[in-house]
Amino acid sequence: MPPRRSHKKSRAGCRRCKIRKIKCDEIHPRCGNCLKHGVVCDFESPEVADDLATVSTPAAPSPISTPASLHPPNPARRRRSSSAIPPATPRVVRQPSPIDVSRAGGQVGRLMELRLMHQYTNVTSKTLLTDSPVAEDVWQRAVPEMAFAGRTYLADAILSVAALHLRSQSPEDRALVRASHAYTASTLAEYCASLEKGITSENAEALFLTASLIAFQSVASRIFAKDDIEPESDDPSARYALPLPWFHAFQGVKTVVATSWQWIRNSNIVKNVIDSQPSLQLDLNPLGPNSFFGHLLEGLDEELAHENPANVQATTQCYSHAVCVLNWAHKSVYPAAALAFPATVARRFIELVELKRPRALAIIACFFALLKRLDNVWWLHDVAKREVMGLVGLFESGSEWWRHLEWPVRIALWDGTTIPPEVWGADWNQTGHKTDGHGFVNHIELVAELMGQSSQDLLHVATPFTGEPPLTAESPD
Repeated sequence: MPPRRSHKKSRAGCRRCKIRKIKCDEIHPRCGNCLKHGVVCDFESPEVADDLATVSTPAAPSPISTPASLHPPNPARRRRSSSAIPPATPRVVRQPSPIDVSRAGGQVGRLMELRLMHQYTNVTSKTLLTDSPVAEDVWQRAVPEMAFAGRTYLADAILSVAALHLRSQSPEDRALVRASHAYTASTLAEYCASLEKGITSENAEALFLTASLIAFQSVASRIFAKDDIEPESDDPSARYALPLPWFHAFQGVKTVVATSWQWIRNSNIVKNVIDSQPSLQLDLNPLGPNSFFGHLLEGLDEELAHENPANVQATTQCYSHAVCVLNWAHKSVYPAAALAFPATVARRFIELVELKRPRALAIIACFFALLKRLDNVWWLHDVAKREVMGLVGLFESGSEWWRHLEWPVRIALWDGTTIPPEVWGADWNQTGHKTDGHGFVNHIELVAELMGQSSQDLLHVATPFTGEPPLTAESPD
């Protein structure tokens, strides 16, 4: 038997590698493991050793979890050599601390976190399209307070949205790019872990608010996506990615609300947020005389003739419901009413979008055109033009669907701050939405009754980055 190969143990590795109990290559100023994971190495920044020691040291049980970046540095520790072997290493929490990435690039994590929280409470919280001063106060004051009470996934969601907001103003700031990616990943990891453990009366409010912020984050992220992924490709689908994050994210909010309604229905925080949206009062006749988008259902019988018989009813209902929501939002004086569309469409409709059915793509093109009135909102800026023209590019030249796309294209390319009623197709001053005193709560009550309570179904829909395997795509005619 050949002699065993000797193993040289790393004794001067960085503190992060020691905590993770992995071999450090001891390369200065940044070891290979830290470089691979995009985090700061204490070889290049001695202050990181203080933070790692703070994160890895177990604290006495407390209802409030204090971020590592808020602990003051210990001058005595900074004078120690960064290669000193630490004392016995305690068990480390699985989720990374926000400090790990917000310090990237030599930035001081504490200052980054303070910058993001200041941005959120003073600016970003006022851009979440609430139609109520009470709801605005919830996002600005009550939500951070709940996050500080130990809901780290909610705190990370707040910082993630704030980072994206700042990125929209300074897209070249690499520290903000890293921070937004880090907080987004941390939010999703802890959020999904909490869902796996189950929604309870104690975490229902925080999970609902986190799901809502994830939806904002998911939508806002598309403003940084490149439409021309492969500019030289002749395949339109290679130049435009379907806006599925929109639907998965908002459907996730709906699922969390419906599943936890027994606990949050009496929450003033949740009810104020939900009731800040206009009452969903639909005319359930999608082909009535006042139906502006009824033309999108033309030829449906011919399409259903080739449909799997098991899906005919679901397909019919989801198309009809989607058109009804478009008709309602189109006439609403409240521009953000259109955001009810991705949250209320049926799961079957989303499947049809994934399959690139021409009718489904034409319908969502009209939805994105409705968002033209929200061009001044940072996370919806230029979304109408970007998404409508991307969807139109999926249709073949001379397609019979071109006539159904004329209105969304005209609206998406409209140059001006005001769209005349004759161009829009409705006068908001005469057809503004009216509430029945119950806001959106009645709709939530109905959804809660209809939806199943399966935790697997919840996990399947509740995050924007989970779902069924991609369906086989069909090319729009």
